[in-house]
Amino acid sequence: MSDTISIRALNRATLARQLLLHRADLSAIDAIEHLVGMQAQAPLAPYVGLWSRLGSFRHQELAGLITGREVVRIHLMRTTVHLVSARDAVRLGPLLRPVHERAFATGSPFGPRLAGLDLAELVAEGQRQLAEQPRSRAELGRALAVRWPQHDPVDLAYAVSYLLPVVQVPPRGVWGQPQGSARWAPAETWLGRPFDPRPRIEEMIRRYLGAFGPATVNDIQAWSGLTRLREITSVMAPRLRLARDESGAELLDLPEAPRPDPDTPAPVRFLPEYDNLLLSYADRGRVIPGGRPVPLPPGNGGRTGTVLINGRWNGIWTISRSGDTAVLRIEPHDPITGQTADALEAEGARLLSFAAADATVATCELRR
Repeated sequence: MSDTISIRALNRATLARQLLLHRADLSAIDAIEHLVGMQAQAPLAPYVGLWSRLGSFRHQELAGLITGREVVRIHLMRTTVHLVSARDAVRLGPLLRPVHERAFATGSPFGPRLAGLDLAELVAEGQRQLAEQPRSRAELGRALAVRWPQHDPVDLAYAVSYLLPVVQVPPRGVWGQPQGSARWAPAETWLGRPFDPRPRIEEMIRRYLGAFGPATVNDIQAWSGLTRLREITSVMAPRLRLARDESGAELLDLPEAPRPDPDTPAPVRFLPEYDNLLLSYADRGRVIPGGRPVPLPPGNGGRTGTVLINGRWNGIWTISRSGDTAVLRIEPHDPITGQTADALEAEGARLLSFAAADATVATCELRR
């Protein structure tokens, strides 16, 4: 009979694997690979995500990896932009192409509006244009419209970015640099290496469980955007550790993965917007109480996000700037007092020293 894992035990196991119980002694690239990438729609968000997880992370470490092409920002899981290592870009990219093709054809307006167009020809021309020089979508659309003037340039550019593996190039994603419009280049050209011709989906599933498990098949599908994974996990099951959650759903796990004592204390942590901890499950109850929707604010990142209190999402943080002054405002969902309030303010001061290091005056305001 399978073990039953309480929601608190699930929470602590997840926090341990997400490097949020204790800051890890890892390099940034090792942490990014352990996490199977970091959501990076807000280009600077991963800096705060890594700061919250690593013991000695500095902005320059990630900036150097990006400019050195060791990590890239690329559409992967759920068709969203993720920060991944170059190694993972070529391993994960082929596995997730069906997600992007399906999203283009049926999950976006662009596929229907380009019905009848030779998409292979369009993608080939888009690749040629982007290999010539990185371009924004607006620039790419105008270049493609010279050949296909009967179609909207926006539709043409989005078709290429859905159907051709492309990466966002620096200075996008480099802390301290103007972010501006995203500019795109073909992934294989930018990385100087081809995509893996024989990627292993079983390995991707094992890595997900190592970073997010224990989890259901539906959770894996929600994280990746892939479907029909039960056919694969059923074959993998004899080599996995199986359990049940409190609702009776089957959980898959790696036999060697950590499962801390449910009573393990969980420290206060500040997460960036779009952090995958909050987005990578079909059932988010292990980290989000009451079915609360995850806020997805626009912006470049590094200025706002969510707060974990006792391991669960229980507040919002925002840094506002006025000249040389930075103010961190922390707004918990529930009243906060005593040691928890002290921990929030102490961790908030550390966040300010990282995310607003150039401020002459930095203050923390906690709404109690």
